Amino acid sequence: MENTKKITPQLWAKKALSAAKSNPIVVLLAIVSIIVGFFVENFFSWGNLGNLISNTAIRFIIALGVSGCLITKGTDLSAGRQVGLAACLAGALVQRGDYTGRLWKGVPEMSMWLVLLIVVAVGICIGLINGIIIAKLKVPPFIATLGTQTIIYGICLVFTDAQPIGGFQKKYISLITGRIGSTKGFYIPYFFFIALFFGVIFWFIYNKTCHGKYMYAIGGNEVAAEVSGVNTTATLIRIYATAGFMYAVAGYLLAAKSGGSSASMGMGYELEAIAGCTIGGVSTTGGIGTVSGILVGVLVFELLKIVLQFLGVNPYYNYVVQGVVIVVAVALDIRKYIAKK
Repeated sequence: MENTKKITPQLWAKKALSAAKSNPIVVLLAIVSIIVGFFVENFFSWGNLGNLISNTAIRFIIALGVSGCLITKGTDLSAGRQVGLAACLAGALVQRGDYTGRLWKGVPEMSMWLVLLIVVAVGICIGLINGIIIAKLKVPPFIATLGTQTIIYGICLVFTDAQPIGGFQKKYISLITGRIGSTKGFYIPYFFFIALFFGVIFWFIYNKTCHGKYMYAIGGNEVAAEVSGVNTTATLIRIYATAGFMYAVAGYLLAAKSGGSSASMGMGYELEAIAGCTIGGVSTTGGIGTVSGILVGVLVFELLKIVLQFLGVNPYYNYVVQGVVIVVAVALDIRKYIAKK
């Protein structure tokens, strides 16, 4: 006879308390957001919700790219600059043919879908380079991606001449930044569906494929994974190439959302992505992390920024608060790891 445990209110309460203890930052920021919502006008509004969804969607895509690196005990400090390069490259190629300030005057007006393919191809190439440096040359991920971060930023400055890029094709902006629903009431941005699509794909990869199993195995113990037959080199290269693909997609979307691009775009996004992953339960010690947790972490981090904005906090202090959250999240993660040992 099977042993079935009856689900009672006490059991639900116990599980909720356990989840709250495991994610204190998420709970704290959620409580703060609710309090602010009751006392600050327009915080609970459809416009603010749509803005939150759009911002979270792009950051979630970036965080998905970073997550594989973190799960394998690596990192990717070049993520933000890759996003910026993708945004600038997309911006330069989707400029209108009649725009007088075109960056590359000799290049004809291009299809936005062809531009997407070009941007994605460049992103994958950069990711492959990162992966080869880390997996083949055995350069620590922190140093490898710090170096490529600087190189990418330099390339971006050279080809844009540090000038902002505008004059995008209207169909590019309207299609990417479109939405379903009322212009005054509830609406869902297209960004939501794009993020949902990638979330489902990554959930499947992480939970139902050999690549996902290999990734977690490497994060748990790379030497043991290699001894058991996992091709760690190929797996790491795939992880960083996939990350490059995701950054390219995010940059392509970000340029459309912003209506323009510049070399400074994407600065610091890698830290936000790492923070979102860490808050969402991706362990910096490797081998642990879920797609749903990443989404919650990114959502909470974006909510924090909106709360600070509604409270009228000086924007410069945002970096201070975000930095504190990152340090606390990593510290709590390390404490959990030590406690398990």
